[in-house]
Amino acid sequence: MKILVVDDNRAVLEGLSAMLTSHGYCINTACNGLDASEKSQSEVYDLLIIDHLMPIMNGIQLVKTLRQVEQYSQTPIIFMTTQGKSTLKPEYQSGLFTDLIDKPIDEDSLLNILANYQSSNTRSMSL
Repeated sequence: MKILVVDDNRAVLEGLSAMLTSHGYCINTACNGLDASEKSQSEVYDLLIIDHLMPIMNGIQLVKTLRQVEQYSQTPIIFMTTQGKSTLKPEYQSGLFTDLIDKPIDEDSLLNILANYQSSNTRSMSL
């Protein structure tokens, strides 16, 4: 499964990238929403993990931009926040993103979420 991880915190990017790579996922990273938007135009990702608060283009802006592109209209998006899940309840309920997780990230919870997507993702199963 090819995943794009987007966060402006270098330590978070490196930590998630190392953890997910060690579990067999193919990871690319982006340091803000604009960087992620550009990368998503040149490569296709099976899943995106996007931080909420970032400079240049925040996570909500990025997700809204991605959802307008046909190839990402149904792509699973895991949204990360330090603000608490309740602050993003309207966006989550509207279906803007697929899952919502709090930071700091609980590794087991994230891996369980990813395992559910991998088992239902026929594209990654055929690779």
